[in-house]
Amino acid sequence: MTPQYNKIHNRFKFNGLHFSHEDLKEVAYSLIKEGETYEKTTGNFLIDWLNDDDYLVVNTSGSTGQPKAVRLKKQAMVNSAIATGDFFGLEPGNTAIDCLPSHYIAGKMMLVRAMILGLEIDCVEPSSHPIFDYEKEYDFCAMIPLQLSHTIKYTQNIKTIIVGGAKITEPLLDDIKLCNSKVFETYGMTETVTHVAVRQLQSKVSKGEPLFRALPNVTFSQDKRGCLIINASKLVDEELITNDVVDLKSKASFNLLGRYDNVINSGGVKLFPEQIEEKLHSVIDERFIVAGQPDDELGERLILIVENPRDSIESIHNRIKHLKGLTRFDVPKKVYAIDKFVETINGKIQRKKTISKALK
Repeated sequence: MTPQYNKIHNRFKFNGLHFSHEDLKEVAYSLIKEGETYEKTTGNFLIDWLNDDDYLVVNTSGSTGQPKAVRLKKQAMVNSAIATGDFFGLEPGNTAIDCLPSHYIAGKMMLVRAMILGLEIDCVEPSSHPIFDYEKEYDFCAMIPLQLSHTIKYTQNIKTIIVGGAKITEPLLDDIKLCNSKVFETYGMTETVTHVAVRQLQSKVSKGEPLFRALPNVTFSQDKRGCLIINASKLVDEELITNDVVDLKSKASFNLLGRYDNVINSGGVKLFPEQIEEKLHSVIDERFIVAGQPDDELGERLILIVENPRDSIESIHNRIKHLKGLTRFDVPKKVYAIDKFVETINGKIQRKKTISKALK
């Protein structure tokens, strides 16, 4: 029998204490009245979750466009929590850390998973370097890449970590290889109530996987552009057409190539910035992106934009030209330096605005 959104699991614990549905309302009011800023946000979410409405209004991050408000059914959030629990084998009484802000869907869903699955969740301040009990054993945690990069040396007692919300850098992937946790990269968005697919990364306890795999009750297809179509009737009423170009391997697995709206057509050759950026990480220490710039001959030419580089543009260009594994199409025709990338409120790079800023 599927749990309903208005039920709280009897094994649920919030910061070490059991709470009923009514008790949790009192906790929420207390957090709003007396808590730190992040606790007030958590309290506001709990009030919204525990009211009589069957939906929530959740804001998207705005990383691929203007932030917008999305109306999500609470039962869809419950279904997402159950799918995550089934995929990762989470059981009542398992322990979890919530270090994500409750402003956005990822932080909200950590609390929903705990309430529905009966997890014992410890909530800590959602900073870029979250502080938690490094000696305590935890079964589950969700982080953004920046948080994991700052705390990976302290994650030896966390069994499973999911990481998403931004690109995972090559240096972080190298650190994960030395990690004792099972680490999964997630794929999803606010509209799909967080992740609908995950990819296990290489660590000391896993060889890693090349493909994203669907969560329970989710299947995939493609449109004429080669973009992913998500079919998840327990999460969204209709199929969801994305702008993510994929190499679809089956109805339940795919390789992510890049964003359709980021694709560069240079002299008839389609270039995916995300794939080129992966190749360039080994020779550029700072944050960077590659993009297309209008060109009379090629249509678009490939350019590189680096945030506050320590080396000269000439030095960066020389390192790229001598990098093995690059095709001639992968070499940027010009390198730009800017002092600061344009970001969303939660630190994601806004590519279009950053490109516009660099080319002014």
